[in-house]
This record gives sequence, structure tokens and C-alpha cells, in this order.
Amino acid sequence: MSHISGAVAVTAASVLTPLADDLDGFTAALLAGRSAVTLPAADGGGESLPVAALDGFALADWAGRHLADDPVTAARLRKVAGRAALPARTAACVALRAVRDSGLTRDRLADGTALIVAGSNLALAHQAGTVLGHAHSPGRLRASYALTHLDVDVVGTVSELTGIHGEGWTLGGASASGTLALVQAVRTIAAGWAERVLVVAPAAELSPVEAESFRRTGAMAHERFRDEPARMCRPFDRDRQGFVRGEAAAAVLLEPAGAARERGADVLAEITGHGQRLDARRGTEPDAEGQAAAMRAALATAGITPDEIDYVNAHGTGSVLGDETEAASLHKVFGDRTTYRVNSTKPLTGHCLTAAGLVEAVAAIAQLRAGAVHPNPNLEHPAAGLPLAGRTAERRPLRTALSNSFAFGGINASVVIRRSASSPEQP
Repeated sequence: MSHISGAVAVTAASVLTPLADDLDGFTAALLAGRSAVTLPAADGGGESLPVAALDGFALADWAGRHLADDPVTAARLRKVAGRAALPARTAACVALRAVRDSGLTRDRLADGTALIVAGSNLALAHQAGTVLGHAHSPGRLRASYALTHLDVDVVGTVSELTGIHGEGWTLGGASASGTLALVQAVRTIAAGWAERVLVVAPAAELSPVEAESFRRTGAMAHERFRDEPARMCRPFDRDRQGFVRGEAAAAVLLEPAGAARERGADVLAEITGHGQRLDARRGTEPDAEGQAAAMRAALATAGITPDEIDYVNAHGTGSVLGDETEAASLHKVFGDRTTYRVNSTKPLTGHCLTAAGLVEAVAAIAQLRAGAVHPNPNLEHPAAGLPLAGRTAERRPLRTALSNSFAFGGINASVVIRRSASSPEQP
């Protein structure tokens, strides 16, 4: 297996989460171990499900915070995305923030930049709401629904707002979508197909039908700790009971490290390795061999050994079987080593579905830059035999991280992320 030809730099990263909608605020919330999980009131008398939701998100408010000095772009944002579904609106925001932070102009982005949107089946709540609304009031169906229900509406929205004219598409892989999009972006740059790639993971929304189906399979936490919803997602804990859904979006801009240095860009981190493997098995049951194979492939393309990993951002959903399987796969790769740390971001953000991999890659970058791993706040009874981060943040010298995403359908993906040499000195 060949190594990546030249390092690929992350020159901008943005997030839109219930914890924060800027990178500094997101980093602070992670290190504080603050959870966005709440238990909303039930609709129609049924049982409510916990969620880390983007309640109250509005384009105008976001633009007021992030585009106060650029009224032209703010107006364009409202015009292009104002009536789009939630995925396209959130994608628009994180894409604009990442492009703004990259220092690249629309002219520079135009032809040399590719766009990859992570995820599929993104606007399920929008679809369900429209179908129900049409059933009750057929005359109220908007013709624009022909576009807004499609995932490619995100591609069109982001490309119009950023001015990107290069290649662009959506890439779906369920919960691994965000990480797979990163992998494809690195390959696109290494192959010379684009000078740079903007990777965007929109907030994915479930309708009540999908949420209820997850509950009925036993995959979703909903029974214990209802009086303290922030404690309901418990990766690698004895009392784990399933995942908690989250809503968040993220974007990163990738370009060759040499090109980034030449133009004086601020390099946040480098993607140095990637791996993706299938289990060759339909269904929801995870497989430790496939997960370990993806991690080993990521280490191989990075040209490093397991001993060089300082930190693992685990997929860690809080699933009874899923966490047990991931723990087994980590033992296969790292053995009994105790000098690295493992945590999961999902107790804080919820499981962000197709956006999870990219949100968590940004979380890994934030921790590498901070020189600290965020806590596993609900780890009261560790049940994995792993060197897990504790219930408070831990300052550590961090150089290299591994971020995992494992999805239904036997899709396993991992990326190796290296702290930039130009990052602030760690404590």
C-alpha cells in the first residue's frame, strides 16, 4: 500500500453545533465536557427521545454573527438558502465560514476547487413534513420541493454561494459519510484532480419514522437517565444503552501542504493517512476484523506504526454491541498499550449521523491544537479495558490522532490526522 504523495493540509475548519457555531467555542465546550443533549417534550403524548438539536437555528442570526462585515454575502446567503431544507442551510453556513477563514477569494476557488458533500438521505424530516402537509392541503405543495428534497440541492447551494466551479458530488456511507468524504478529498488532491477540496457535512435530519425505527431496534438510548438527559449517551460505560441523535454540520478545506505554505495559509492540521474496508455483510452488526483492517490501512498510508498514535477519537456511539466490538478492534490494533487516550465526542454532540465523521475529525483537530483530550463525561463504570480519557479534560502532548467512523452495511473508515508544526505550542 502506497503512502499519500505529499501531506494534505487542513487550512480551514468550521462547525455549526448546539454547543457552538465557531471553532474556538466548540473547542472550549469539548474540553469542558459540556453536553448539548436534552429531552424535549413528547409530541402527541408518546415517549420523547433525547437529542442534541439545532433548536432555534436561523440563517439571519448566523449571518449576523459571522457576516456582520459582509452584507453582500449575507444577503446572498438569505436569497440562495433561505427556503432550502435544514441540510442545505447548515451546509451553506459552514461552507461560507470555512472559505472565509481560508483566505481564498471566489476567483481563487472557482476552477481549481472540488466540492464533496458528505451524506445521503439528508432531508428526511423535510420530506416527511412536506408529504404530510400535501396530504392535508394538496394545494400548498411548493414546486421547489422537486429540488429541496434532493441531496444535490446541497451541492448547488454551496457551489453558488462559494463560487466553486470544479468537480462536485455527494458521497454517502451512512455514519461513515463524513470520514469517507475526507478520504475521497485526500485522494482527489493526491491524484491531481483538483488543487483543493471543500468538504461539507450538512446537518442530517430524521423524521419521526426513522427515529422511532431506531428506538424499536434498541439502537437508541431512551430509557435510563431520563431525568438527566446529558447522561444518556455513555460510550464504553457499563450502563450504556444506545446512541443519542445529534444535529450538527462541519466543513474543512483541504489543499497540498506545500501550496498552503506558499500562499501563507494557516495550517490547522494535516491528513496523513486513510483507510476504508467493508465487512462484506449486510445489516447492522459490527465486525471487529473489518474495523481493525480500516485502522491498519490508515496507519499504513500514513507510514506509521500504532505506537505513534497519541489519541483515538472513537466511533463510540454508546451502543451495547457496537462499543464492545470497537474496543475489541482497538485491542487488535494497539494491543495492551496504555500510553494513548481514547474518547468519544458523541456524549457531547450526540451522534450526528452522516455528519459525525467530519464533526469528529474537526474535534480531533481542535484537541491536537489545544494539547488536551476532552473528557468522557459519562464514563462512570469503564467496561472496555482501553486507556480511556477520564471525566475531565486531560492535558497531554499530542502529535498524531486516529479518527474512526463505522456504519451500517459493514462500512469502516479511519483517518490519521497530524498536528501542524505551525500550531501553537502545547502546554
